[in-house]
Amino acid sequence: MLLANAIGRIQAFNEQEAEAARRHSDQLTKPPGSLGKLEDVACQLAGISGERWPDMERKAVIIMAGDHGVCEEGVSAFPQAVTPQMVLNFLNGGAAVNVLARQAGADVYCVDIGVNAELAHPNLLSRKVMYGTANMAKGAAMTKEQSIRAILTGIEVVDELYEKGYRAFAIGEMGIGNTTASAAITAVLTGLPPEETVGRGTGINDEAWKNKVEVVKRAIAVNAPDALDPFDVLMKLGGVEIAGLVGVIIGAAANSCPVVIDGYISSVAALVASRISDKTKPSMIASHLSYEQGHAKLLKAIGLSPMIHMDMRLGEGTGAVLCFHFIDAALKLMQEMATFESAGVSKA
Repeated sequence: MLLANAIGRIQAFNEQEAEAARRHSDQLTKPPGSLGKLEDVACQLAGISGERWPDMERKAVIIMAGDHGVCEEGVSAFPQAVTPQMVLNFLNGGAAVNVLARQAGADVYCVDIGVNAELAHPNLLSRKVMYGTANMAKGAAMTKEQSIRAILTGIEVVDELYEKGYRAFAIGEMGIGNTTASAAITAVLTGLPPEETVGRGTGINDEAWKNKVEVVKRAIAVNAPDALDPFDVLMKLGGVEIAGLVGVIIGAAANSCPVVIDGYISSVAALVASRISDKTKPSMIASHLSYEQGHAKLLKAIGLSPMIHMDMRLGEGTGAVLCFHFIDAALKLMQEMATFESAGVSKA
C-alpha cells in the first residue's frame, strides 16, 4: 500500500512547461539546438518540476550500501570487508564521490541499508533491512518483504531530504559483489546472455570473469525469476542497496525532482524502477556511459542517453555528481543568456 501510494503521487511530465522552456531556449542568442543536451536537460527539468526555472540549488547524493552473499562464489577482486570500510570513508569525506560532491556543491548521504557489519557514525543514515543478502547462486537473495522494505526505505530517505529543501538527487552505491547481482538482473530483464552483461567489476582477470558468468547463469537457473515481474527479479537476484536505489528513484519522481543515474548498478535500479512504473522514467537523467560491459545496452533498454563518456566504472555516484555541473549550467544558460530581442541581435 505504501509503495502504491508513492507511485500514485508521481505527476505526469509537464509537457507545457517543457515546451515553454524550449521556446525560450530557441529565442536565446544562438542557433536553435546548438547547446545540445544542455538545452534538452533544461527542458526536461522544467517538465519534471512543473516550473520554467526550477530551483536546483540544494542537491543530494544518496549512496545506498549493502553486502552480497554471492561473494562466497569468488566473484570480486576485493574482500567483502571493503564495504564497511568504504562506508566509513564516505562518512569521513575521503572518497572520490565526496571530493566531487564538494566541488559540485552537493551533500552526500550514506545509507546503511544492508551492510554485513555493525556501523556507527554521526553522519550515517542507519536503515538496515538485513545484514547482506543471501547467496543468490543457491537461492533467493532476499525475501519479498525485505525487498519491499528496502524500496520503501529509499522512498522515505528522499521524502525526508525533500522536506529539508533538496530538489535534485543523484544516486550511488557501495557493495562488494553488486556488479554480479546487476549482471544477473540485466540478463533477465533485457534477455541478453550473461556473457554480454557480466563485466570486470573491480578488475577481475579472465578466469575470474568466466567464473562470474557461470555464477550468474547458476543464479538464474536456481531461482527461475519471472522476467515479467520486476519485484520477483529484484528479490531473487538483487541487492538490498539496489532495491534501496529503486526506492530513491520512485521517491524522486513522486516529489517531482530529477534523479541523476550513475553507472551500471544505478542503471539496473533505474531499469527495475521503470519496469515497476514507467511514470518514473521522465525524472531520470543518465549521467555517463560506464566502462562496465553491458551498460550501453542497459541504458538503451530503459530509453536513456548518457551525457558523458569518460570510461569511468567506480560507482559511488561519481559520474552522477559530475553531471550536477551540467544541470547547473543548463539552468544558468536559460536564466542569464540574452535573447535575440534583448541583445539586439538579428535572427537567422
